[in-house]
Amino acid sequence: IEIYHIDFKGSLNIVYEAIEEADFLAIDGEFSVMGQEPDSSISFLILVLFCAKERYQKLKKHSMDFLLFQFGLCSFKYNYTESKYVMKSFNFYVFPKPFNRTSPDIKFVCQSSSIDFLASQGFDFNKVFCDGIAYLNKEEERQLREQYEEKRSQTNGSGTPSFISPNAAKGPVIIPEEHRNFIDKVVEKVEDLSKEEKGTIEVEPCTGFQRKLLYQTLNWKYPKGIHVETLETEKKERYLVISKVDEEERKRKEQQKQEKEKEELNDAVGFSKVIHAISKSGKLVVGHNMLLDVMHTIHQFYCSLPEDLNDFKEVTLCVFPRLLDTKLMASTHPFKDIINNTSLAELEKRLKEAPFKSLLVESAEGFPRYDTASEQLHEAGYDAYITGLCFISMANFLVGSFLSPPKLHVSASSNLIEPFFNK
Repeated sequence: IEIYHIDFKGSLNIVYEAIEEADFLAIDGEFSVMGQEPDSSISFLILVLFCAKERYQKLKKHSMDFLLFQFGLCSFKYNYTESKYVMKSFNFYVFPKPFNRTSPDIKFVCQSSSIDFLASQGFDFNKVFCDGIAYLNKEEERQLREQYEEKRSQTNGSGTPSFISPNAAKGPVIIPEEHRNFIDKVVEKVEDLSKEEKGTIEVEPCTGFQRKLLYQTLNWKYPKGIHVETLETEKKERYLVISKVDEEERKRKEQQKQEKEKEELNDAVGFSKVIHAISKSGKLVVGHNMLLDVMHTIHQFYCSLPEDLNDFKEVTLCVFPRLLDTKLMASTHPFKDIINNTSLAELEKRLKEAPFKSLLVESAEGFPRYDTASEQLHEAGYDAYITGLCFISMANFLVGSFLSPPKLHVSASSNLIEPFFNK
């Protein structure tokens, strides 16, 4: 299922249910850069000469400015009655859209060859930039919640932000000559409004400074009976709505405004809620060559990456208690002697041949079915699906080779698989 910002909120319960019922989860990410190293001149040094600590620091320095903009998640649940896995796949398009003017405005880097390659594979970038799901990491969420509480504490009785101190509000506002005509016209309309029993005025979109002058002027001239609120058009133009209200209506409008702002902030956490749910579940998370996937997932949706590798390992274990890399698994005994090529596409093909056996995997009702013959590689959801298939085949090979009598299925928490965890 492809999920965009417009249907993300309504799809969350389906995602949560898939995570909760899964035996294991498979993930994959697509980035604004191809491969793990943005600079080919340092690839050899990173992969061959540098130790794990230096490799981590190089990746952190050179790769975190790139963006993970598509996240694939597949849940796999074994049906013992029918001896098959039931799979649910999700393809999330994510993009760090600022939800207001105080939220983070992220800068990121694209690699031209990566964008060109993904475009040649049919990747639709409009789904990212126009329809992508916003997100905040834990620190960004904390800062915005503090700003929200501070804003509430600075709001006066009319629901108007107190741009000026209480003493300054006792006198008239100094209005620059070039803005006087605009302010006077609005005040004149508000004066007429104040004589009515009820009513509303919409002020045409104006600059932030003009809105500030209006807030201050109306706060001074009409300390009660007027409610002022800033809204935004579809074109992101900000304008004021001024309403004549009694005390009861003012309180109701202020309550509605606060509830709306709180809901917007909760919505702004966005895709990070999925990562929090995966983390909270404690389920085995499987990936292929997944170091960069894990680093970006933590960096974008959880917290900034620490400088030290050991600290990164601790953070990773807190976020994902159980990780398994199928590329590493395929490169380790007993697989390394019978698998020559560990790239995802070639590994999936090899695991269809003897001595490996494939288990039946079907999509859950209402979920699309992937066809491995069509090779939809570089779609994150499909790559996560293939990664899950590879894990199932290798896990069942271990059951057939090391258990007597062999079993048809091995649990994701089996002792046979444990040696491959968190490597």
